[in-house]
Amino acid sequence: MDDAAVLKKKGYILGSTLGESSFAKVKSAYSERLKINVAVKITDRRKVPNEFLEKFLPRELEILSTVNHCSIIKIYEIFETAGKVYIVMELGIQGDLLEFIKSNRGLPEEVACRMFRQLCCAVKYCHDLDVVHRDLKCDNILLDKDMNVKLSDFGFSKRCFRDGNGKIIPSETFCGSAAYAAPEVIQGIPYHPKVYDMWSLGVILYVMVSGFMPYDDSNVKRMLRLQKEHRILFPEFLSLECKDLIFHMLQPDVSHRLRVEEVLNHPWVQGKHLKSFKL
Repeated sequence: MDDAAVLKKKGYILGSTLGESSFAKVKSAYSERLKINVAVKITDRRKVPNEFLEKFLPRELEILSTVNHCSIIKIYEIFETAGKVYIVMELGIQGDLLEFIKSNRGLPEEVACRMFRQLCCAVKYCHDLDVVHRDLKCDNILLDKDMNVKLSDFGFSKRCFRDGNGKIIPSETFCGSAAYAAPEVIQGIPYHPKVYDMWSLGVILYVMVSGFMPYDDSNVKRMLRLQKEHRILFPEFLSLECKDLIFHMLQPDVSHRLRVEEVLNHPWVQGKHLKSFKL
């Protein structure tokens, strides 16, 4: 039975393809029950590597079925056939954050601040549940009709494990994209997954306010050297508060990298002194 027939039986009318990867595709559909357009992520079990099938996919399904936050993409239904998994979710009608940034060549700080605060609230909600995303990037942040942030794609997410003293056990799997990955992850060092998420948030904020990446990932060795030296080239027009926040999020020393609570309490995120001026 093809996807259209499977979805029709469940009350969905299949639409166009929104995106595609090597073993999954996202399609639009209309829910006859909800009377709204939705997105359906279809994963073909026959095309996915065993590690993904046995480890990552079950984690994603378990976490998606439990999280519930206004800035996380809403899941309406998850069902499976013999060969495929269907995740029916809220449609990011305005596309993803990367498209929005590119079309505007970077965002004014006031706009970026509102969106970034929403994103940080979603990440804090996850971290408070001991859930880590591990693939935070502009492409995985969708926008609703009112341009509100919706965090999506929990394919590399996991629940943190703690030792007998309550400390989080470091992760070892490389997850995410090199351009958004923290230096400790790129180096293959066991890493604190929540702290890794914070680096990725710092990269996202830099891209939001500048329109380009803080580091060129075409040469990973050079990128890693610049990161470890804590060298960041900022556009002149950014406010001091914005630069300060990014500088302390893109901190190579994990013991000094800002945690999500500290980011949410930072003057820039609080909306103080959001006027751009040159250093």
